[in-house]
Amino acid sequence: MRDKHGSSPKDELPENFASLEQFWGVWDSHSSADYEDLMEPVEVEIDLTSSKVYLALARDLLSKARTQARKQGVSTETLINLWLQEKLTTLA
Repeated sequence: MRDKHGSSPKDELPENFASLEQFWGVWDSHSSADYEDLMEPVEVEIDLTSSKVYLALARDLLSKARTQARKQGVSTETLINLWLQEKLTTLA
């Protein structure tokens, strides 16, 4: 069935989604273009700066660090940061 403008009627969107799976399910099967009349403009400010710096690490060292991190129950990133902090502290 088509409305007076010749387009198919759209499904009503839930007021809130109960889960991410429900959200994904709706938007996997619907187009946001069909709901432009329900959208409101928003202003956002995005800060792309980060406190992290990324460094190249030799593959064999990364593999060994991952193994050690798993043994200690921490992330590889945390373990490497702790090692660097310890080393730099002893140099100071």
